[in-house]
Amino acid sequence: MSEAAYSLKESIRQLPRNIKESVSRRGAGTPDQERAAAIFGNIFLHLHPVRVHVNSLRLSYTFGLGLISFFLFLILVASGVLLMFYYTPSTQLAYRNMKDLEYVVSYGVVLRNAHRWSAHAMVAFAFLHMCRVFYTGSYKAPREFNWVIGVCLLLVTLLLSFTGYLLPWDQLAFWAITVGSNIAAYMPWIGEKVRFLMLGGNEVGQMALLRFYVLHVALLPVITVILVAVHFWRIRKDGGLSRPLND
Repeated sequence: MSEAAYSLKESIRQLPRNIKESVSRRGAGTPDQERAAAIFGNIFLHLHPVRVHVNSLRLSYTFGLGLISFFLFLILVASGVLLMFYYTPSTQLAYRNMKDLEYVVSYGVVLRNAHRWSAHAMVAFAFLHMCRVFYTGSYKAPREFNWVIGVCLLLVTLLLSFTGYLLPWDQLAFWAITVGSNIAAYMPWIGEKVRFLMLGGNEVGQMALLRFYVLHVALLPVITVILVAVHFWRIRKDGGLSRPLND
């Protein structure tokens, strides 16, 4: 067997162990060690790293893209909760609610625009953050599992943006979701079923608006909070923030 073939065989054989080690950072030990490791591994007790390397804080290295994305998410949560007081997920009332926010509610247009532009900015900064992590090699061991969490966060961010697009119930939103759902229908074998599941029917109507509303204000934000918490926790467990390789 050639050296290359042997190396490939060994890599395949060790793949399950490498995946397990990328997810779990502790091994077997005495009962006392296991209890201590369980406490140290608690996501709520140990969310942030104790120490951070000085070079990890260089603006020219991280550009603060991860923190900016997180703060934008907090703005979205705060403004979204306030918007829920004035919004009704109904095809008869949704557009009226948007117009009331613009012309009737005090500072309503400011509130809506803060939510809208923060959403656009979060998509952009989350994408730039992923590009920075990839460009600096911060996805490599031992941070490969956290890279997967980051990819999931980017996908959830895109889904949040997509589901929120329909809620104003104007012509732009209606036709954007119509085109998006028709694109999903082109998936092989399951496309039509996925489209039906997205819209709750065969066209963009009341059921589609209700489903997108529930996804946007309940399910996806909860998933985002969980993934963000795990993301921050894994930064601590993986040795803190990444830093330039030559430092």
